[in-house]
Parts: sequence; C-alpha cells; structure tokens
Amino acid sequence: MKTFKSLVEDVLTNINEIFPWDLDEKLNSTSDILLIDITEPTEYATVHIKNSINVPRGVLESSCDWGYGETVPALADARNKEVIIICRSGNRSALAAFTMQSMGFNKVSSLKTGLRGWFDYELSLYNEFEQEVDEDDADAYFSKGPAPEQMGPED
Repeated sequence: MKTFKSLVEDVLTNINEIFPWDLDEKLNSTSDILLIDITEPTEYATVHIKNSINVPRGVLESSCDWGYGETVPALADARNKEVIIICRSGNRSALAAFTMQSMGFNKVSSLKTGLRGWFDYELSLYNEFEQEVDEDDADAYFSKGPAPEQMGPED
C-alpha cells in the first residue's frame, strides 16, 4: 500500500526541483516565470509568494487545459514556459509537477521545501491583500501541525 510520503518519494527522481534561493535569484533576473501556488484558497490567503497564481491542487489538471470552467489561460498556454509549482512543504508540488509533465509541460519544477523553505530563507510572503506577512504570523502558520486525532493509531 502506498502512503502520501511514498507517492512523493516515487516522483522525486522524475521531476525538477528548485531551491528557494535559486528561485529568488531567477525572479530577480527575469519576469518570464509563471508561479503556480497549488495550496487551498485559505492557505493562499494566509501566505503566498508575490505574483503567484492560486490554482488549488484539486482543479490543477482542468486548470492546465483549455475548455474547462477552471481553465487558467496563463497556465493552459504555458507548456513551453518556465513554470514553478509551489505548496507549503514541497510535497504536493512534487506530485503536481509530475502530473504537469505528463500533460506536456516541458519546463515545470517544484519549489523544493515549499513556502516553508522560502520563509526559512527569510524571503517575503504576502497575504490575500498583497501585504507582506509579519514574521510572527508566518511562523504561527508554519508551526501548525496535525491534531492528535490526525496522527493515526499507535502500533
């Protein structure tokens, strides 16, 4: 039986990943990168990288393609453009990058360590009003863990 962790591990050797500091350097030298944040809307409203587009993981495939209510034209038209997929930790984005490669996206990468790594590298995060998120608020967001009932049975 596969677990979430094993699914992610399986795709890591088949995708490109980019570290936060390398992405920051790229963003400072070019504006021709599409940032796709696949977190849920409430997560995106709390913290995201400036100029990223929120495309929740649950609608990613239809957002990447033409002819759907979820189609995001900038994304559907980006099969030959550099696309960076972002999530909280780099796990969901790894799975999303693998899926997008299967859909013909030639220059897609996952942000290794995700938004957490971006924050740890002391790069700015923004809220739903495009205001920079206070360091304490971001730290509180990233400090949340699973509730006791989400930990599963003890063996």
